[in-house]
Amino acid sequence: MPTASSTLVAAPPVPAPEVAADAGSEFAPLLRQVRDAGLLRRRTDHYVRSMAVNLVAVAVVWSAVVLVGGTGSWWVLALAVPAAVLGARTAFFGHDAGHQQIAADRRVNRALALFHGNLLLGMGAGWWSDKHNKHHANPNHVGKDPDVEVGALVWTRAQAVERQGFARFLTRHQARLFFPMLLLEGLALKVASLQDLRRRPPRERLTEGGLLVAHLALYTSMLLLAMPLWQALAFAALHHALFGLHLGCAFAPNHKGMEMPEEGSRWGHLRRQVLTSRNVRGNPVTDWFLGGLNYQIEHHLFPSLPRPHLRLAQPLVRAHCRRVGIPYTETTLLDSYAQALTHMHHVGAPLRDHP
Repeated sequence: MPTASSTLVAAPPVPAPEVAADAGSEFAPLLRQVRDAGLLRRRTDHYVRSMAVNLVAVAVVWSAVVLVGGTGSWWVLALAVPAAVLGARTAFFGHDAGHQQIAADRRVNRALALFHGNLLLGMGAGWWSDKHNKHHANPNHVGKDPDVEVGALVWTRAQAVERQGFARFLTRHQARLFFPMLLLEGLALKVASLQDLRRRPPRERLTEGGLLVAHLALYTSMLLLAMPLWQALAFAALHHALFGLHLGCAFAPNHKGMEMPEEGSRWGHLRRQVLTSRNVRGNPVTDWFLGGLNYQIEHHLFPSLPRPHLRLAQPLVRAHCRRVGIPYTETTLLDSYAQALTHMHHVGAPLRDHP
């Protein structure tokens, strides 16, 4: 639950064109406001510029990796930092394409998601879209949201008490292990993408699998041609660790520690998205670092709203939530992490009390 330093204000959800709203629903008036404000229009011009800048920056950094790596200097490892940061920017573009934010044509968005995800990052666009869409439909709902399923971490005490062996140890200390475990997330995303290929239809498997293999071949070849084997392994390990940490830090503040609907709960779209989501107070640095996902409430209310319109929709969302009496949670970045870690610590308490 929000701490004292959080801001609880009535905030309206930012609707998506594909989200249906009954005329009498709490969400419908907000949807009309956002539509009338012109916030539902595409911002393809913004995305074209942003993606072009990102691609140039990626090319510059990886050219530097090849040049510095060719000298045999271990300073090449320092370039893993900008490579990881730009990798996260690339992932944010893949995320937006998956939500149909960039182009009006679904085929164009699909191509952009495959390019940024499968080819540039080695992350399966199809796997991510399926998982992420289920999350958006039922955020923080155990049994429906894959992001709160039992994995390396657990999110409810009922999940915690079922843990055995080493998993029990992880759950007991999961709050303090959370950020160190994110160092493995970059590799875990690639492994999950490859594993998911088995359930894909043959045509999708060929397309997505071919691009994943192409990414792996290009990435491995570039590093091995640029530097000795042990240096290449060190660079790849550091690059993936920082990439996973960055993405984890962007997604962790969004829902952990917020409301978790119980089985049978029948919340409308507005309450389901607002009560389970947390915003991080925006500024140019935070917006850039988190890829606009700090406006998580607005993003969940309207998944296809273009990223540059999220902050513009926020005042409308706040005011609407105030009118209908729904708490709108917004806090600082550090406090969002504190709330998430406090929730994870609380979940593991039964195992610490009765080891």
